[in-house]
Amino acid sequence: MTLRKFALLLAAGLALASPSRAQLVGGSLPQVGGVLPGGVGGAVDGVVGRASRLADTDRTLAMVIDVVEPYRRQARDLLRRHAAAVEADDLGRPVVRGEVAGLGISPEALQRARAAGFAVARQETIEGLDVSVVVLSPPRGMTAREAVRRLRDLDPAGRYDFNHIYFESGATAAPVFAASTTAARSGEGLRIGLVDGSASPNHPALARVPLTQKAFAPGGARVTAHGAAVASLLAGSAGPFRGAAPGASLFVADVYGPTPAGGSALSVARGLGWLAQMRTPVINVSLVGPPNTVLETAVSGLVARGHLIVAAVGNDGPGAAPLYPAAYPGVVAVAGVDGRRRVLPEAGRGAHVGFAAPGADMTAADLKGGFGRVRGSSFAAPLAAGLLAQRLSAPDPAAARRALEALGREALDLGAPGPDPIYGRGLVAAELATRPAALAARR
Repeated sequence: MTLRKFALLLAAGLALASPSRAQLVGGSLPQVGGVLPGGVGGAVDGVVGRASRLADTDRTLAMVIDVVEPYRRQARDLLRRHAAAVEADDLGRPVVRGEVAGLGISPEALQRARAAGFAVARQETIEGLDVSVVVLSPPRGMTAREAVRRLRDLDPAGRYDFNHIYFESGATAAPVFAASTTAARSGEGLRIGLVDGSASPNHPALARVPLTQKAFAPGGARVTAHGAAVASLLAGSAGPFRGAAPGASLFVADVYGPTPAGGSALSVARGLGWLAQMRTPVINVSLVGPPNTVLETAVSGLVARGHLIVAAVGNDGPGAAPLYPAAYPGVVAVAGVDGRRRVLPEAGRGAHVGFAAPGADMTAADLKGGFGRVRGSSFAAPLAAGLLAQRLSAPDPAAARRALEALGREALDLGAPGPDPIYGRGLVAAELATRPAALAARR
């Protein structure tokens, strides 16, 4: 398929999937490109690489570029606006400036690093995971790229990586309608973890949800529109709006906070460790980014203990490389579909896709006490996570496998027969999406 045919086909799918361009991306992300998440290639990569020329010759193709590369756009924007706090790794992906994380570093290796001009910024053990991390600061004038290469040369046995930054995997848009205060509760007794920004405890949809929140990023906690929306889809309820497990106890690890360096791999790992201590059997992570040694270690530890980590596959298009943590072994990766049960054209694909769930033509809590339209795999993941939480009462490897098998039996097989790289095992939670019309009827 030629580049132009691919882009036109994708644009046609987007036109059918939503009545407005603003609904696709929330109308808030800048039009930039050029940052490659994890070696992104294929047709989508080609589209983005030729953005300026296509925009001049075909408005439809420009729309495609704007929609399918949110990771690229957010990464480029962060690097441009906050160069003092973040820098790029060797593939142009944003990382916390001046930090290299090391795992399994011997005292002898630390001595060699100090002799080479590195300073130990801090040493910590991530509680709940028993993972020891050393954070090293490079010598003045050395970039993070150079620092990682130098440390790996000095200590080939150690594991060194950047402190990558992860982004939300979906967009919120303008409010739809205000909330009703009538709430139903059917998820009582369940415990669900969430790695995101903080949720708004005073929102009508969350007012009756037992909510425990803790900050893991520099600067403390910060309520975000994304965190509020995902939390409501997990456990919220107000009038006609219902999340997947209304009234469940929700434990929110705020990994963003108020600083530009929020959402780092270390913050996410700390949050996961706390959620392990809270014994949340199912943990939703609607964040995406590149593979990272610290994050992988945290995820694999939780999976081995029998936690189910449910993650968004991302919205960088069918030609993008897999995004993480969704692509790690044992993680339940969820793609989004629209109101007609068609996969979102911007959805990530691959053998790691576990399920599909509603991710468009739906509403979630906003920051103004009402509800707004949302779109993206960020909002599909919590619907699947809530269903799994109803099947897993405590972390347990055997029980986690049974919960996945049970959800797989209930999934509606879409696409090619059997598991496939688009819908995974099939569609779940189709009835849980609250459509805008349902709220409109309650005005």
